[in-house]
Amino acid sequence: TGYDMEDAMIVNKASWERGFAHGSVYKSEFIDLSEKIKQGDDSLVFGVKPGDPRIVQKLDDDGLPFIGAQLQYGDPYYSYLNLNTGESLMYYKSKENCIVDNIKVCSNDTGSGKFKCICITMRVPRNPTIGDKFASRHGQKGILSRLWPAEDMPFTESGMVPDILFNPHGFPSRMTIGMLIESMAGKSAALHGLCHDATPFIFSEENSALEYFGEMLKAAGYNFYGTERLYSGISGVELEADIFIGVVYYQRLRHMVSDKFQVRTTGARDKVTNQPIGGRNVQGGIRFGEMERDALLAHGTSFLLHDRLFNCSDRSVAHVCVKCGSLLSPLLEKPPPSWSAMRNRKYNCTLCNRSDTIDTVSVPYVFRYFVAELAAMNIKVKLDVI
Repeated sequence: TGYDMEDAMIVNKASWERGFAHGSVYKSEFIDLSEKIKQGDDSLVFGVKPGDPRIVQKLDDDGLPFIGAQLQYGDPYYSYLNLNTGESLMYYKSKENCIVDNIKVCSNDTGSGKFKCICITMRVPRNPTIGDKFASRHGQKGILSRLWPAEDMPFTESGMVPDILFNPHGFPSRMTIGMLIESMAGKSAALHGLCHDATPFIFSEENSALEYFGEMLKAAGYNFYGTERLYSGISGVELEADIFIGVVYYQRLRHMVSDKFQVRTTGARDKVTNQPIGGRNVQGGIRFGEMERDALLAHGTSFLLHDRLFNCSDRSVAHVCVKCGSLLSPLLEKPPPSWSAMRNRKYNCTLCNRSDTIDTVSVPYVFRYFVAELAAMNIKVKLDVI
């Protein structure tokens, strides 16, 4: 189902447009002015300069955003006054738009503290997107892999179009029979207008839940096992297989693409190894680990492996002495007395005292760091330049 072999599901696009699984993420941020000043200093207070055109429409007299205000990147977030030096304005720095939901004034444990700490709660509305995670109440997880048009979805004889098509290959291994029973129970409850008692252990081997709900489905004119004949939404032809269809409670999980996607073209590098830094919050690179390396080796993609681990990582051009093989001895000549001769400076090997034996090689920068570490332990590394 969808573009994945396992744990993927297709969602009816019309249901999605009607608000299927729409949710909001709440984020709270505590702002404490007492952390910005010295002990016993009361020079910082929340507020704004009167008549400031930048923030008079965005913040109230206390320097806080209005309840229900929509914030975008770069909007005034809050403002506080330094009674000694002047105003300090903070801007909203998140890339995701939000709505101010609540603002609370915090104090110390005794309640005698001054107006120094606030808590701003923001609401971020989110529609389900490709890659978001869902699950039933039986551990049957599913990833939204495709929003399918309602006119192309399969439909029943009565014209009903399902909201979710999930992959059946998760049932044999997980053995979540409760989800199948829930589907039959929900379907029979909808047909008869009942509210079933879901107390555990009320059924026995003589009177099983399958037979109980199956008989209710049969009494309503449906198949005993909860299956129906569906028709293709594209061709209108009846599908050959009996398809299990019913009512199941699905919930949206907190694992969302908006919180986890990561991409990097260029950015900061580590000062020691000269490799891209890691971490999504600092726009770091995605780690290309040992297993990823082994996968490329197994496929024989040597040029791709060279590109990932060398060109896109810490490629550097180093000077090496061809005669003695030293990577550390080639150094720039002493600065000449005239600025015009600066560009003509050459690398000179301090061991051989020659400049015609210097050549350039492309090596990982971490290798140069490793050679310097070995030299600190009195271990010499000699390179053979071909």
